[in-house]
Amino acid sequence: MPAKSEEIRNRKQRERQQKLRDADRKAKRPGRDDVARTALFMSISSMVAKGSHDALESFRSLVIEMLVRQGFDERASRTVFDELVEKYADGDWPFRRKPHLLYPEGADEGD
Repeated sequence: MPAKSEEIRNRKQRERQQKLRDADRKAKRPGRDDVARTALFMSISSMVAKGSHDALESFRSLVIEMLVRQGFDERASRTVFDELVEKYADGDWPFRRKPHLLYPEGADEGD
């Protein structure tokens, strides 16, 4: 019998999470990852644009150190960080549009 109650609890949790995601989408509320992605882009592109190479290197070292403390591989962490710097360095917005936020009724007026 415990498996059944766990299945019911998991189903109800999925339903609650879906309602929260739907409410967030309707409210156009960004998630934690949306904010983090945008903040990282702004930080990196700003440091590159200002030529703050020492600040960028310090930031890189701190981020990699924190990733390693979480258990990530140091070399892989450096590679991923460096790829992001390369991607963000030109300052062009690298993220996809969110048409479901711009046009909540489904009519994508730009296309």
